[in-house]
Amino acid sequence: MTEVYIINESPFELPAYATISSAGVDLKAFLDNPIDLKPLERKIIATGIKLALPEGYEAQIRPRSGLAAKHGISILNSPGTIDSDYRGEIGVILVNLSNQVFTINRGDRIAQLVLTKYEKINWKIIKELPETNRGIGGFGSTGEK
Repeated sequence: MTEVYIINESPFELPAYATISSAGVDLKAFLDNPIDLKPLERKIIATGIKLALPEGYEAQIRPRSGLAAKHGISILNSPGTIDSDYRGEIGVILVNLSNQVFTINRGDRIAQLVLTKYEKINWKIIKELPETNRGIGGFGSTGEK
């Protein structure tokens, strides 16, 4: 396990793993009043959570599958990245992709946060890339099966 410093300005318990094999923790809406999200509307929803991540890690903010499947609610910049040097409150950009108004209530689980390790890139400039069977084939170039 990786130690992550957290400030929880919400009245809710710390984000926690739902099961022993869960990859992410749920983030909750920290609202004074319910918010209606109209069809195709987007809003930044506060969580009351601030983090200090270790260097070499990011927190990815991902949609909750139940909200997406049942209500058409997703996250616009998915996955959203929280960099290790960011110290502000985590906000989640929710979007309503359905044709009905969706109400977000205080304490609703609105997103998942997954801690991910990453490596920095060291660019090496070359004249030609190594050949592969696929080559420069783009979208759909590997067939349908």
